[in-house]
Amino acid sequence: MEKQDWRDRLRACFESIDILEKCKFETVENFKQFCEFIAEPAFEALAEELKKYGVKAKHGILRGKSISLRFYFPRSSEENFLYSIFLPKNSVELRLRLFIKGRKTIKSPWEEKDEAFIVKVPADKIIKIAKEELIEDIIEHYKDFTYAALTSPD
Repeated sequence: MEKQDWRDRLRACFESIDILEKCKFETVENFKQFCEFIAEPAFEALAEELKKYGVKAKHGILRGKSISLRFYFPRSSEENFLYSIFLPKNSVELRLRLFIKGRKTIKSPWEEKDEAFIVKVPADKIIKIAKEELIEDIIEHYKDFTYAALTSPD
């Protein structure tokens, strides 16, 4: 077995670093596309529909690293529920995370949860999900939180 020259190992090291940097850049770009073409249209459609139920919702993007939809208590300016999709720092693929927080009443403390975003969809398919699939996920999380809040003993 021929011993590898240290120069070859050094070159391979820097080539790997370049590949990782390129992957990180592409992942950020893919997340921006996900936000623009899937998440924002989904959030806007859902916010429009929520008006029928007296629930105001607003969405926003934070420094290109997360996109959130905020629900407000019916006929109130107080926040009730947050659904936030974020790209973890130094990601080399679209393995997104979901941060959810909500409160039962205006005076209740916030309950928070951090979990994987739509687990059944692999990272390489996230950019291809339909906005309806995202809306379904938001509704499911909102429903679960609201049902738990309405049926909890405290």
